[in-house]
Amino acid sequence: MPAATINKHRVLTTLFTILKKHYGEPGRLPDRPVLEQMVYAVLRQGATRKAADKAFDRLRKSFFDWNEVRVSHQHEVEEALAGLADPAAAAQRVISLLQEVFESTFSFDLEGLNKKGMKQAAKQIGRYQAADDYTVAWVTQQSLGGHAIPVDAPVLRTARRLGLIEDERDLEAARASLEHQVPKAKGPQFVEYLSLLAKDYCWEEEPHCSACPMKGECLTGITDPRCQGRRPKPR
Repeated sequence: MPAATINKHRVLTTLFTILKKHYGEPGRLPDRPVLEQMVYAVLRQGATRKAADKAFDRLRKSFFDWNEVRVSHQHEVEEALAGLADPAAAAQRVISLLQEVFESTFSFDLEGLNKKGMKQAAKQIGRYQAADDYTVAWVTQQSLGGHAIPVDAPVLRTARRLGLIEDERDLEAARASLEHQVPKAKGPQFVEYLSLLAKDYCWEEEPHCSACPMKGECLTGITDPRCQGRRPKPR
């Protein structure tokens, strides 16, 4: 087994052990219809589970049904999504997604996708312009019984810094690599832990490496002087 593979395996093993102690074991996400998983994925992308849960609950409580969300003004939906990093963009995507689904089915029932088989269902979800790679991977993981790792910018950044992926510019290759490394049963837990690491420590600018529970195993934390409170030597 190549040394790089052994190292990644050790990092993953340590990650699940340390972060379970640090954050606790994430509870199981509620079962939702396919359409609701798609909407939730839009809110979850770039956000923690806690933030996405609050936004999703407010969305459901603020509108009578999904059709009311579809025909509402963007600013009304945006108000319900306050707390997300970019509620305006999320509101626009949610409305666009609901509009696309309604125009294609004249309803909001997508449960028939479960009968098409995982690959065909994922392909159909991917045809919606408002559903990106993250949405497809999320629904595949949560509703279709497939092995997929939803990768957004925080997860991508954190996985790269940990040394689990080499290049964060190629999203498809990064997701394929993570899906090869992370067992299917631990996929949801992995996404949850990396989202929390990204929010609490692995910030895009000036990451808080010195306090990160993964600093002893993180490739960046070990090799980058800035992460150890040291200034790089002048050239």
